[in-house]
Amino acid sequence: MHVIILGAPGAGKGTQSEEIVKHFDLKHLSTGDMLRAEIEAGSELGLAAKTVMDKGELVSDKIILGMVESQIRNSGKGMLFDGFPRTTVQAEGLDKLLKSLDSGIDHVVLLDVDNEEIVERMLARGRDDDNEETIRNRLEVFNNQTAPLVEYYRDQDKLSTVVGSGSVEEIFARVQKVLAS
Repeated sequence: MHVIILGAPGAGKGTQSEEIVKHFDLKHLSTGDMLRAEIEAGSELGLAAKTVMDKGELVSDKIILGMVESQIRNSGKGMLFDGFPRTTVQAEGLDKLLKSLDSGIDHVVLLDVDNEEIVERMLARGRDDDNEETIRNRLEVFNNQTAPLVEYYRDQDKLSTVVGSGSVEEIFARVQKVLAS
């Protein structure tokens, strides 16, 4: 099973991903974690990504798709895609890659959370790149560039919207119901 979890930055994708991976025995692929690891390592990719991320912008599709392809080809089980794809170009690239492996996306879960709740959550977690201006810019980027994915996956009848407010357990119960269907 291949699952995509979508939602604005701070919507709880990482938290719900941990639950999904444990319950459904999937490999967790987080492009955010991969990028942060590259930045921490001081690699050329990491330095280029940091410049873009510090502005609250998205890293190029080519870089992200290359990282994702490597992960998929080296995995022997289903994947949970967390924070990827972010654009329809990335979604089409992922579909093409999975099709070449005789596979495809089974479910797309959209965590729906109010913007003000997201700002509060992100300020509370205290990451270096989380200040109010950057957070609001990231939300705008999400709404402008990532939101078209909702239509892309809705058109494929793979999208389920889940209310992303409440306790971790309450949200996961909603997610679990969607993935079990």
